[in-house]
Amino acid sequence: MIAALILAGGRGSRLGGADKAFLTMNGQPLIAHLLARLTPQVPTIAISANGDPTRFAAFGLPVLPDLHRGKGPLAGVAAGLAWAADIGAAALLTVPVDTPYIPHNLAERLAPAPSVSCYRGRQHHLAALWPVDCLPMLERFLEPEGKYKVRDFLKLIRARQVSFNAPYDPFLNINTPEDLEAATALQAI
Repeated sequence: MIAALILAGGRGSRLGGADKAFLTMNGQPLIAHLLARLTPQVPTIAISANGDPTRFAAFGLPVLPDLHRGKGPLAGVAAGLAWAADIGAAALLTVPVDTPYIPHNLAERLAPAPSVSCYRGRQHHLAALWPVDCLPMLERFLEPEGKYKVRDFLKLIRARQVSFNAPYDPFLNINTPEDLEAATALQAI
């Protein structure tokens, strides 16, 4: 079974500290747009986020705090892998909350794990499928002090790159007000 994790722990610093999950695009929060694409693909989903988990209560999903504070998005991936192991999943699909246009067949295309999404030669490190059994290796990777680059860990686990073709980047992520405008315009296409 593949479980999914929405990574919603970013600081939104280029958006004035906004909680990206609740940025509105065409009348709905970004997380709702992402869930509409993700829910048909996997049987179970959790949210990776720090802070007050009750802000996500309306979605009825487990909210997982980071296991390794201050170690970036891989801390969320580690929490997700531990949760996925607990529910008996073999792999964990991760997607950032600010990518509302993920492919409708992302989980299927990325299987089997480990794999990572690419669009026009650019790797989208967090739109990836992780084998649950890589958790001990990730724990060791996060032990020493230093920089924790997702791409370095993907390379370590020999993640395969999977290319996606589309008229626009399906992994477009929203980091600025201009990105939100561009994403909103894409919905009309």
